Amino acid sequence: MPHPIVEDELAQLETVRERLKAMPAVRTASEEPIVRELETLRAQLVSGSENKDRMALTAEWQRQSALLEQIRAGKPTGEVDPHSPYFAHLRLREGGNDRDLFLGRATCVQKGVRIVDWRNAPVTRIFYRYQQGDEYEEEFAGRTREGEVVARRMVRIRDGRLERIDAPEGVFQGDPAHPERWEACARSAPRLAGGEAAALRAWDDAHAGARALGTDAQGRVQRADKRLPEITGLIDPEQFELITRKDAGFLVIRGTAGSGKTTVALHRIAYLAYDDPSIDSERTLFVVFSRALRSYVSGVLPSLGIADARVVTYGEWAHEQCRRHFPRLPTARRGDTPAIATRIKLHPEIGRVLDAHVRSIPGEPSPRQALDDWASALTNERRLREVLEREAPGDVSADELQRFVDLQRKRNEEVFAYLGGDRDVEAELDPEDDALLLRAWQLRVGPLRAAGAQGDPRPVRYRHVAIDEVQDFAPVEVQVLLECLDERKSITLAGDTQQHVMQASGFTSWADFFRHLDVPGTSIETLRTSYRSSHEIASFALEVLGDLREDDEPPRTTRSGPPVELFRFTDRGASVAFLADALQQLARAEPLASVALLTPSPRLSQTYAEALSRCDLPRLHLVTDQDFSFEPGVEISEVAQVKGLEFDYVVVLDASADHYPDTPASRRLLHVAATRAVHQLWLTSIGTPSPLVGAATLI
Repeated sequence: MPHPIVEDELAQLETVRERLKAMPAVRTASEEPIVRELETLRAQLVSGSENKDRMALTAEWQRQSALLEQIRAGKPTGEVDPHSPYFAHLRLREGGNDRDLFLGRATCVQKGVRIVDWRNAPVTRIFYRYQQGDEYEEEFAGRTREGEVVARRMVRIRDGRLERIDAPEGVFQGDPAHPERWEACARSAPRLAGGEAAALRAWDDAHAGARALGTDAQGRVQRADKRLPEITGLIDPEQFELITRKDAGFLVIRGTAGSGKTTVALHRIAYLAYDDPSIDSERTLFVVFSRALRSYVSGVLPSLGIADARVVTYGEWAHEQCRRHFPRLPTARRGDTPAIATRIKLHPEIGRVLDAHVRSIPGEPSPRQALDDWASALTNERRLREVLEREAPGDVSADELQRFVDLQRKRNEEVFAYLGGDRDVEAELDPEDDALLLRAWQLRVGPLRAAGAQGDPRPVRYRHVAIDEVQDFAPVEVQVLLECLDERKSITLAGDTQQHVMQASGFTSWADFFRHLDVPGTSIETLRTSYRSSHEIASFALEVLGDLREDDEPPRTTRSGPPVELFRFTDRGASVAFLADALQQLARAEPLASVALLTPSPRLSQTYAEALSRCDLPRLHLVTDQDFSFEPGVEISEVAQVKGLEFDYVVVLDASADHYPDTPASRRLLHVAATRAVHQLWLTSIGTPSPLVGAATLI
């Protein structure tokens, strides 16, 4: 005879389904044509048969995926799927009376059925805030409700059949072959544990000793500040050799995530400044890709004795220089640059297009002529086509090139109307234009000037430049910085092609990258030990890359940790309930822990933030515009925002086939997400998991 809990849930489901059947059907948009279109797009992306239109295919994939999710998530009130009507059961006792409430994707409260939408029904707060046996007091519609949570259970229902019950009394698993058979297991809920403050320093077994959670090697309490710590005492021999290399010039460092590339670049500045104090000045730049990474590393240089070197994003630096050199141009930058414009303006060959134009057109070395060079080069369809077909055949189709040129001509008209005094025109530049304008100045006028177009004619000359995550910069962007170095040409480039997520920059290989910079033959130094992530996380991340991995040999790791685990859910509400329980438990056990919940899109970040905000989670922060807190707690962010950062715990949300298909871009993005984790990595999936997560343990 089944356990009483199983009998109870089977009876509840039968009652709900019978009453739902008696209700009139509600028509809804069909998922089938969208699913078929997604399958076709996936096949084209995987085969590469339409490589020249890959960007368009990817954009269409994302659009169709969003439409499918909208249909699935946005069913009207009253339309409950009878095959999977709810994912949770709540029994409440108020005034001596018990009532059953179910949480699902839609609300249906009629004919004895009480199913509420987990996203917006106020009563769901009780489920997310209280445990079985708790007494509650909540205010709904101005009325205070008091009672007791008699039962709080998660259930999995598929095709109208109850498959699993997760209750405090235990886990009950049905047998698909024999529906009458149920197996009872002792409840051992998955836990995030043992990683508090791990992101401050990933210790190997030899250093770990008898350390307590949240303390350092001397037993001192770890700091709550989650910015990059000062770790000079833990530099390894490989890193030390690169930091202390005497000769100036190019130093190119590659290495897997967490191998210390940023550490080497930062400490090299401190080492060089010891012999040459002029390096500790504004003539040294540490250039990063994002504001988050700038904030992350900005506290390190002062701890190394460097007070005046600047840490900047490339976008900030280029925009500042552009305003100095072209002060009459509009200062506004578009936030919605069309994909084709971004691709061409950051294309590896765009520097050759500019160079060819300046060489072929006589003109005076003036800002006005440099501006004309920029405008003309980007609208000269013949030269663009010649260079792209010769150097990168198939990268840009004829139709795409025509669309870009037409768009740029319209933009040029707006800009020149603005320069002519028309302040009613909406004249804006693309962010990518800053580097192109500066490069046009260098080719036509000469070196960038300290005071730009006004006053002091002295050139901008940097004593040392370090560029982090260089694989996500376009060659033309790096070329502008190279031209700003002084005669010693001292520069450090750090990158990892496996983390190349900015597809528009066109990075394909180190050899091609250096060829576009006109510095062929540059040697590359490799860091082969990953200090950030455990062996389990690093191995999983390598499996995700597949044949995109840079090396045949996996990176060395310094310690082991919990397995990488994948949790499947039929409904996002069930996923939120699971996360809330795990994160509440973690917050109580490890108050200094840092957690990242990583999503594939801003819309999903917002969805999870709104849902989890109802669960009484302490220190929950939705990251917008890269405003990471770098403090203990839970940060919700898109994967694209966390490049270069690390957290004690990472949960990759919605790692489904819809969001992470088997494409190079998805492999790299999921690799970046996985390698943010220091101690423990979880993945969740709504529906079919991504084909890339096969190496994770399915729970």
